[in-house]
Amino acid sequence: MSLFDKMPGLFSSDMAIDLGTANTLVYVKGRGVILSEPSVVAYHVKDGVKKVLAVGEDAKLMLGRTPGSIEAIRPMREGVIADFDVAEEMIKHFIRKVHKRSTFYKPKVIVCVPHGATPVEKRAIRSSVLAAGARRAGLIAEPIAAAIGAGMPITDPTGNMVVDIGGGTTEVAVLSLGDIVYARSVRVGGDRMDEAIISYLRRQQNLLVGESTAERIKTSIGTARMPDDGRGTSMQIRGRDLLTGVPKETEISQAQVAEALSEPVQQICEAVMTALETTPPDLAADIVDRGVMLTGGGALLGDLDLALREQTGLAVSIADESLNCVALGTGKALEYEKQLKHAIDYDS
Repeated sequence: MSLFDKMPGLFSSDMAIDLGTANTLVYVKGRGVILSEPSVVAYHVKDGVKKVLAVGEDAKLMLGRTPGSIEAIRPMREGVIADFDVAEEMIKHFIRKVHKRSTFYKPKVIVCVPHGATPVEKRAIRSSVLAAGARRAGLIAEPIAAAIGAGMPITDPTGNMVVDIGGGTTEVAVLSLGDIVYARSVRVGGDRMDEAIISYLRRQQNLLVGESTAERIKTSIGTARMPDDGRGTSMQIRGRDLLTGVPKETEISQAQVAEALSEPVQQICEAVMTALETTPPDLAADIVDRGVMLTGGGALLGDLDLALREQTGLAVSIADESLNCVALGTGKALEYEKQLKHAIDYDS
């Protein structure tokens, strides 16, 4: 055993990264989740060269508010890398932020990827992580990581169903014996919900709002079901009147938000129904007993569990730390690598 292996707390900062469309979480071996920041990068372009100005929380404040010389973007789209160079800079920034103590010792990194990611998309993520300073880069499927993080007994010979609703994708998977029996990735998530709210307000109230306002509406009063009183609570919002062109303030109710979100919610419900129809009968019987587990930030949408319960007739529960589930599961894969080595891909 080398000196490095004897002192992992001092030298090794092996980490697991949940590279999400909306947020990136970093789990460090033996320390847990120690970083959670928005997946946003702001950069300045001069003579065709991009110079990164801010990453994470600072860059998110700039979204939709930048002058012509500065751009604030999300380098991840629908769970995969959309802008290779900017994503690499973002990963570098987060690794450096976590990995302060030992710049001479490169960490091993495990990253989760959507089940539907193509070999090209997987290679892009692996290349970015290696270029950002990792010693080795392993990939783990998001549904497996989400199920491990939610504490589901996925290594047992029984069926477990997990629905992970992220910023860009919703992963619906049935797991048994530590691997995926059926999985489907639909490109619907928190971002699509924000877009649905923006287009609803444009259509119904001739009001143009930005992404950050739409996200605030979703997190404050967002609901997947029509409120019992037909209206629910309401909140004040500001945007630009499309008829007069001037800024204005108006009110939006929970019933209007439920109407705006009906399409993305229906797509999530349909993905779950399709998974149940395709599941082998014995595993389907297990799912009737155990129910469905919701993870991811989208699981926090009000009454989404009830909407799914009405559609499927199954018990639907939300994971305790749904926002951190994928990061915790990827971290556990790092901690218990020997037992879960079949789920981690170091080669492709």
